Amino acid sequence: MSPKSLCTEHDGIAKPVDMAVALPTMPSFLQNMTDEERVRMERNLVRKIDFRLLVMTFAMYVLNYLDRNNIASAKLGGLEEDLGLRGNEFQTTVSILFVGYILMQVPSNLLLNKFGKPSLYLPTAMVIWGTISTATAATTSFSGLVACRFFLGFAEAAYFPGCLYLLSCWYTRKEMVKRTALLYSGSIISGAFSGLIAAGVINNLNGARGLMAWRWLFIIEGAITIAIAFIAYFIIPDLPRTTSWLSEEEKELAVWRLEEDIGEDDWVDGEQQSFYLGAKRAFLDYKVWLLLGTVYGTTSAGSITNFFPAVMKGLGRGDVETLLLTTPPYLIGAVALIANAWHSDKTGERFLHILIPAVLAIAAFILGAATTSFVPRYM
Repeated sequence: MSPKSLCTEHDGIAKPVDMAVALPTMPSFLQNMTDEERVRMERNLVRKIDFRLLVMTFAMYVLNYLDRNNIASAKLGGLEEDLGLRGNEFQTTVSILFVGYILMQVPSNLLLNKFGKPSLYLPTAMVIWGTISTATAATTSFSGLVACRFFLGFAEAAYFPGCLYLLSCWYTRKEMVKRTALLYSGSIISGAFSGLIAAGVINNLNGARGLMAWRWLFIIEGAITIAIAFIAYFIIPDLPRTTSWLSEEEKELAVWRLEEDIGEDDWVDGEQQSFYLGAKRAFLDYKVWLLLGTVYGTTSAGSITNFFPAVMKGLGRGDVETLLLTTPPYLIGAVALIANAWHSDKTGERFLHILIPAVLAIAAFILGAATTSFVPRYM
């Protein structure tokens, strides 16, 4: 079932509609508008949606990654020594999160589709992962840390796919390109904030009230997440027809432009909407496997993002300086991501916009492995 087919509403709940019976009909007030007036109204509508929806989902995704990767900064705050981790135990605590994450991603979106209330589902997931992140500060052993990380992955898995589902219920396919890029840049910007917050915590709170710096790091960042989640309850919308901050005309326009974007050619009948038939087609499509291989290849970046402070520490700088040095690469990466997505959207070209960044990343990995000098390795 396509994401757009999920977003046609009935009584405030996303339900599929038989397009053979109900083709999209332009609202009467739009029929009396000129093309320029309609474009202006639609532009104002999208701007309003961006302000209410995109800003909040971006902030939530920043915190999603911040709580996921703060364990790398916590290592410099004394976590490994305080818990007596040995051998590969730290690496295990990092990777175990993704076990829970993988197990929960698909079931979570099925639950969201069944529940039909993103305005409640996504902030609630955020409260849960923020609580788990905060509770990590109370762990006293390797097993406790592993348990926290595993369930953190479970809770965090709800957000990204659920957020994409929600965005697809508000934006057309063309609009989704830039919005997805902006959303995903939050995962990169979180790395910049993580280093700055961790530097301040380690420099000022180590030993405060008898707690080591790494414990304060989890408490502070988890508390911020919970606070933003409660704000999100009042901002994140469900679907266009049930949103109070849109006028009746804006609601009609929001629904109609998505129905128009789906188009009759994109609709599939009830038999073709079968989950198993869709899965079979995906498994037999070679393009899916090529994209899967490409995405799998990008996981090499995890060796940097999940251990970046430790990698930077190997360049011979102090803890606070190391954390501050982690900020610029993430900021540059966020700018590059948005610029690449914008240019790809403008030109309609995809292949080179995927290939060139991958080639540059390969060159950077080779340079980092081939030298021990600070400047080229940092660059």
